[in-house]
Formats: sequence, structure tokens, C-alpha cells
Amino acid sequence: MTAIIVAIAEDRAIGLNNQLLYHISADLKRFKALTTGNTIVMGRKTFESLPKGALPNRRNVVLTRQQGAHFDGAETFQSLESALASCSSDEKVYIIGGAEIYKQALPLADQLEITLIHDTPAMADAYFPEFSNQDWEETSREDFPPDEKNPFPYSFITYRHKEGRC
Repeated sequence: MTAIIVAIAEDRAIGLNNQLLYHISADLKRFKALTTGNTIVMGRKTFESLPKGALPNRRNVVLTRQQGAHFDGAETFQSLESALASCSSDEKVYIIGGAEIYKQALPLADQLEITLIHDTPAMADAYFPEFSNQDWEETSREDFPPDEKNPFPYSFITYRHKEGRC
């Protein structure tokens, strides 16, 4: 099963200057809980933005067009299709960004794990692609108010592709 996991603002903004727009403690905990023990696929810039490099207890896969590129603790592929082809059918794969990788992965994904931050940032330069409720069905939603560790209200939303690809 291939899932996209992302935190987005109300306007689908996801980043600025290769950094996350929001640091929502509950979102980071959810990300860790869902992805630990599974495969994560990301673009080179996303990998380079990770403060400590490869994320522990996960198979890290980096997509890059750079021939012969090496990233400590990660496997490297030149296309999303070749990376996904390297995964076994029982492997749970999470696409973790950035914007261009999300755009490529959206038509291939079975599930979306979205943290919707109920805010619109003043500035952003990366956005999650638009997707249609004709193709995706919301299967769960949890709404949360802001608190001392989470400065904005947010929602955890899971969507499944209506064609039932998983």
C-alpha cells in the first residue's frame, strides 16, 4: 500500500525555503507513529532538510536525478516508479515530500494521511497538489483545538482512493 503523508495549511501550503511551515507536536508524533517500521520515500531536498539525516527505524528512500548520488542511511533511485518497484507488495510505503514528489505520487497513491492546519501562512513557496473528492473518500477525521504544544487548530484526515487500489 502506498500512502502520502503531509501537513498542509488551508490553502494547501506545505513549505517555505525547504522547511516545514508549521511545527505541530501532535503531527510530528503521528508522523512517527505511522511511518516507523515502514518505508518512506522522499525527494533529495526533503532528505537534505532532515535535521539528523535518515530517519531511524524506517527504510529511507531518496529520489534524485543526480547520477551516483549517495545519502547516508538511504537508498537512492532516479524515479518514483523505480523506487516503488523496489518495494514488496506487503510493504507499507509513505511518500513524505516534497511538493514535486507529492505531485508525481498522487495518481499512484492508495491513501492520504493529511494533517490539516487550520491557518493560512503569510508566505509559502511549496504547495500540495489539488485533489478531487470525486477520486478520494474521507474515511476518518479527528479535529483538535490549539493547546500549549500545538499553536493552531488542526485535523487528522484519512482519505482512501475510491478505486480501492489497496
